[in-house]
Parts: sequence; structure tokens; C-alpha cells
Amino acid sequence: MSDNQHSDNQHSDNQHSDDEHHEHEHHEHAHGEHAARPGNRLRKELPAEVPAPAPGAGPRPVPRPEESLTGRQRLVKGLWPPRLTRPQLIVALLLFGLGFGLAVQVASNSDTDSALRGARQEDLVRILDELDSRTQRLEDERQGLEKQRSELQSSSDQAAEARKQTAEKERQLGILAGTVAAQGPGITMTIEDTKGTVQSDMLLDTIQELRAAGAEAIQVNGVRVVANTYFADAGKSVSVDGNKINAPYRFKVIGKPQDLEPALNIPGGVVQTLEKEQATVSVAQSGKIVVDALRQAKQPDYARSSSQ
Repeated sequence: MSDNQHSDNQHSDNQHSDDEHHEHEHHEHAHGEHAARPGNRLRKELPAEVPAPAPGAGPRPVPRPEESLTGRQRLVKGLWPPRLTRPQLIVALLLFGLGFGLAVQVASNSDTDSALRGARQEDLVRILDELDSRTQRLEDERQGLEKQRSELQSSSDQAAEARKQTAEKERQLGILAGTVAAQGPGITMTIEDTKGTVQSDMLLDTIQELRAAGAEAIQVNGVRVVANTYFADAGKSVSVDGNKINAPYRFKVIGKPQDLEPALNIPGGVVQTLEKEQATVSVAQSGKIVVDALRQAKQPDYARSSSQ
């Protein structure tokens, strides 16, 4: 009986040992599973593996957003929105002003070209003759000045010659200043304004056109026209240097008649402008025009001769 009891005890010990072994294995297996779980969680959180570049290959370029744009899109992106500095803005304004002035000049030239393009052949011939006359007049003036210089250089009595030329120059300046009377060939022009449509600026344009054609002395309704003459509207009449004059307006002009009359009759000129205002204009050439309206010589307040 003792042997049987001993055998039972040994069997019990073996069973206990087997249980401990299985429990130890179960504990290790659980520990292994517990240790493997964090590794799986970390692997899931890491990004996908990137394959290593091939040996000898350079770094892979990173595309920039600008490289994906087309040429037109890059141009638009560079131009808009504009980023102007103060100097660039000033230059832009100056270029705009220059362009605007050129456009106005081109338009003005186009109007002039249109007027000349529609002119008659005889009108074009008259304009060319007027230009030739102006050129000849300037050439005569140049030759006259050269002649005076030669006379001063070669005269035996230079003092007497200088006095003579000084007196002649004074007479010429007196004519221009309106302090002495003048006579010579020229034209008379009469403007009938029954409608009262002729204004001061039209008469001023007439004076400017006559001066450009070589007029040397001008008189309008008894008022001498000089360099500082001004015109102003005075109701239905016109004021010249403060003197009120009424229609008809009579111009006495001394100069070359062959230059003065064509200058008034060019297409789009003085005569056509006045006729558009329903005024009547008559021009007559004469071999002797007397301009006898005088002006008082005025002493300048500030200007003095540089020779004094």
C-alpha cells in the first residue's frame, strides 16, 4: 500500500510539473504576442517605404509649382497684379503724355492733309507760289544783311555809314512800332458782317495770316496794328487795343500783293472760314496803300538797350 501511495504522489508531482510547464509556455506565448503588438502599431504609423535611388544617380528634382504653368500663364502672373514703383509710374505718365501729343499731332496733320488733298489744282499752285515767295523774301533779307555788313567793313567813313544805317533802321522800327506813317504796295480787305457772327478771334487769325505772308504794316478801321495788339469781343462788335470798332471791318495792309492775297484764299484759310460764318469778304490789290494811323511811342518800364 505504501508503494501505491508513493506512486500516486509521484504521478501527482508529474502532473503538477506538466501544468507548470504548460502555464510557463502559455505565459511566454502571451508575452510574445504582447511584445509583437506595439511593433505592428508602429509599423502602421510609419509612412510607406521609399526605394533607395540607384547608385550614381543624382538627387531627384522636386517639381516647383511655376514649372507646371504655361508660358502665357507665367506672363500673366508676371504682369498682373502690377507692381509699379514711383519712378516707373512717372515714366509711364510721361510716355502716356508723349503718346497723346503724338496722336493729336497726327490727327492735326491728317486734317491738313485732307484739306490739301481736296484742294483744286490752282489752289495748290497758289500755295506753292506763296511758299516760294516766303523763301525768296527770307533770302532777300539775308542778302541785305550781308550787304550792310560788307558796307560797314569796306566804307572809308564807317562812322557816317553807321549813322546812315542807324537812321534807316530807326525808320523801319518806327513803321513796325506804328509811330510813323507808311505807304507802299499791298491790299485792302473788307469784311461785311450783317449777321454779327464775326468774332475777335477770327480777326486775330486774319492778322496772323497776313503777318505770315509778309505784311509790314496793318491798319484796321483806323487802328494801327502792332506787335502787342490784342482783340476782344465787345457785344456784337470787336475791340482792338481797347478801341471799339464795328462792321464792316476794313484792313489796309502793306506788303507784296502777290503773297498777301493768296494767303487769305488758301483752302480752309481766312476767307473760307469767314464765309462759313455768312460773312462777305472782298480783297483788292493796289500799288499804293497808305497806313497813316499812328500810335504813341511808349517808354518801356524795365527794358533798356544793352549798348548803354
